[in-house]
Amino acid sequence: MPVGESGSAHSGQSGLVPVGEAESANGGRSGSVHDRHGGSAGGRLAWADVAKGGCIVLVLLWHVIMKDYLQIEWRLAVPVPGAWGAFGELLLPMRMPLFFTISGMFAAAAVHRPWRAVARSRVAKFLYLYALWLLIHTAVLAFAPDFPTDRASSVGQLLAQLTITPSNLWYLYALALYFVLAKALRRVHPAVLLGAAGTLAAVAATGLLDTPGNRGGLYQNLVFFLAGLHLRPYVLRWAQAVTGRRLLLAAAAYGIGSAVLLATDVGRLPGVAVLVSTVAVLFGIAGAVRLTRWPVVAEPLAALGRHTLPIYVIHMPVLALLHLLIADRVADLDEPARLALAFGFPFTLTVAVLALSLGVHRTLLAARAWWLFDLPARRRADLPARREAAST
Repeated sequence: MPVGESGSAHSGQSGLVPVGEAESANGGRSGSVHDRHGGSAGGRLAWADVAKGGCIVLVLLWHVIMKDYLQIEWRLAVPVPGAWGAFGELLLPMRMPLFFTISGMFAAAAVHRPWRAVARSRVAKFLYLYALWLLIHTAVLAFAPDFPTDRASSVGQLLAQLTITPSNLWYLYALALYFVLAKALRRVHPAVLLGAAGTLAAVAATGLLDTPGNRGGLYQNLVFFLAGLHLRPYVLRWAQAVTGRRLLLAAAAYGIGSAVLLATDVGRLPGVAVLVSTVAVLFGIAGAVRLTRWPVVAEPLAALGRHTLPIYVIHMPVLALLHLLIADRVADLDEPARLALAFGFPFTLTVAVLALSLGVHRTLLAARAWWLFDLPARRRADLPARREAAST
């Protein structure tokens, strides 16, 4: 997630990468006419918006499957819930690595700017949003104590989530932390940084490190952020060179790798999970590039890709409350009704959570609660720009 940037990834303006940048990875302004390689007439990377939109949908789908769907007592003779669970796990290597790769791409210019130009938009903003929405999540999730997700039940646990063991909002925390590391270490050779980050990810995947909460995600995705940042020209070159054949090869490699991870324990061997996720990122980019040729699919995904911040921060409380309302009712249905629901339930609920999250966002903006989605302005003259940024 799911994960949004309403401002430029290069300009240091307000915004979060998953939501959409005002500039492209090449520094061009946004446009709407797509070329055959997923670019646009205005210079914006259309495929990046499509990829981010697809990723946030997959984040929601994963949470729906794991935190609602598989918690319902379906009591079916056919393993439909198990199939949905396996499907969700097959997508694990791609969602967040792809998100962070794109985030790194759009942070590439900012790391070379002075701290005074980027500290507020690249660090303070994300930490502010993380802390603010952590408090909101903690309050709302108290009404759904049986909902299976990380939540603080004491001051000590809340402090831990604010500092060393991030909550389900960890993507915001990671963006701030990763940017600080990338900027502080910008003079270190990229090969050294990528090697160190890859080693950290590989070791974390083996289970040798203590990874409570979402700390494992922090360890395992730094390498993809740094790859997007330092290897951006190669990522763009791959996107421009995508063909149908390369897409199929990437899909086959990703499918085989994910299936092996799901069926065996080789993912705990050092480097295997990182390798599969790397292939998954290449497949995700290739798929997004090809999807830009199909406006009926690409345009809705790109629209979501420019608005992922509200979806990311709002969807978990929405899902928790929906689970509280419907889980027992679904379990109490007769078997034919449960069977009929089981096949499409995750998809239907994902769409519902998505629509409700966007609706809540729109309502909050109408109530002038834009400060829930952007760091409050330091000067009154900055307010119009901040409000506009929060609406994207």
